[in-house]
Amino acid sequence: MIQELKEYYGSQFELPLIEEINKVATFMEVPAGQDLMKPGQYIKSMPLLLSGSIKIMRPDKEGNELLLYHLERGNTCAMTMTCCVGNTKSEIHAVTETPVKLLMIPVAKMEEWSSKYKTWRNFVFASYHTRMMELLESLDNIAFNNMDERLENYLKDKIKILNSKHIYTTHKDIAADLHTSRVVISRLLKKMEHIGKIALHRSFIEVL
Repeated sequence: MIQELKEYYGSQFELPLIEEINKVATFMEVPAGQDLMKPGQYIKSMPLLLSGSIKIMRPDKEGNELLLYHLERGNTCAMTMTCCVGNTKSEIHAVTETPVKLLMIPVAKMEEWSSKYKTWRNFVFASYHTRMMELLESLDNIAFNNMDERLENYLKDKIKILNSKHIYTTHKDIAADLHTSRVVISRLLKKMEHIGKIALHRSFIEVL
């Protein structure tokens, strides 16, 4: 694990910090589609993502969910950090979008490292800033873009995350992520196919 840490975080963290992470972190491998965090849970550790992608979503009172942002390699979740430090319940739902490898850092170490290692403190602040900018982008998308544009942006993000133009998902799952109905998504995908932006297959969407 120390070699993976050096490869993924060697440019961000000094060696003593990497060695401490290697000692105290719990390594996890989680398949796609698994819950990592649910609303109402108390969070006792913070994830450091080594590979894969995690969806962070915000549920409403009816149980519908809105996709806020994705976590990828080298990322952590600012909302998780806030819950850890403040000992408050989670208000988000985190689900693995692809198989992931991650390290879980105990909350006590997060606080200790913030005063002990400047690189860790910078990493935490940078994570807050990145997640905030992604949240603002999500809000802009909802407030200023129509559903056609939101769907296009969603598919572009999927291509980047999966590193493939073949997106294996359902119209229902897309609708859930974008907080709309399956009928609307199916109609818009058909429209995109008609103008040559995508090709709809039985089990996946091909972005042309």
